[in-house]
Amino acid sequence: MTKEDHYIQGMEAYADDRVDEAIESYNTALAEDPDYADALHALGMAYANTDRLDEAIEVGKRLIEVSPDDELAYTSLSIFYQRKGMIEEAEAVGARARTLGWKRQLAENK
Repeated sequence: MTKEDHYIQGMEAYADDRVDEAIESYNTALAEDPDYADALHALGMAYANTDRLDEAIEVGKRLIEVSPDDELAYTSLSIFYQRKGMIEEAEAVGARARTLGWKRQLAENK
């Protein structure tokens, strides 16, 4: 199976509320490609939605390293921080997401 196959398998498991199986599939995809942004994002969301916020935050930080221009990555990390009560960190990361969004809009309007 490819990393994409594992990712899709994880998405299907997550949709069926088999979160532990989904996490395992995402991690398998990431073992093949540690920089696979889609799997990182899905893994972070799966952790956050099971209140494993420390793990979600770590995955969110890794996603930003891999995709530094992805405003959704910053937005997700901001949400993870908010849910953990880390408001200052959430605001800083959220501001970065907004800045990236504005830059994207300016580029699209040229």
